Amino acid sequence: MDYASLLRLRRAALLLLVGSVLTIAGAFYFQWGLGYVPCKLCLQERIPYYAAIPLALLGLVVPAWATRLVLGLAAIGLLYGAGLSVYHAGAEWALWAGPTDCGGGAGANPKEIGDFLNTLQTTRVADCSTAAWRFLGISLAGWNGLIAFTLASVAGTAALRR
Repeated sequence: MDYASLLRLRRAALLLLVGSVLTIAGAFYFQWGLGYVPCKLCLQERIPYYAAIPLALLGLVVPAWATRLVLGLAAIGLLYGAGLSVYHAGAEWALWAGPTDCGGGAGANPKEIGDFLNTLQTTRVADCSTAAWRFLGISLAGWNGLIAFTLASVAGTAALRR
């Protein structure tokens, strides 16, 4: 493998790493900095980024053939995340129903029902079918879908290109 190909793979891994870290940092900022409560789908949409970060780090140090493999795996995971985001955004636009268990919690222990009722008074439940915030008419789920698809494209193209 020539140096230019190896450099292209490493650049894609670095871009995947930076994009994934910034996306997760943005999600945490909206959650902890601005007080937006993530719904079930929001939390699930983060999982491909959690997987892409160590894969991208690995892609920076392993041989070129292994970098192709980890970039391909990251691309598959991010495509799944993009699809989940499209599903989430569609539920927010009422194009289809969202998950029936979104915003739900675990059952209460009868011995701790008082604590459970106190917790219910202070718990904010997020609904998957309601967009918490929009920018340029696109919800956070929609933006996440665009970001995940873009990063999947970068990783997948680098993995497949000879």
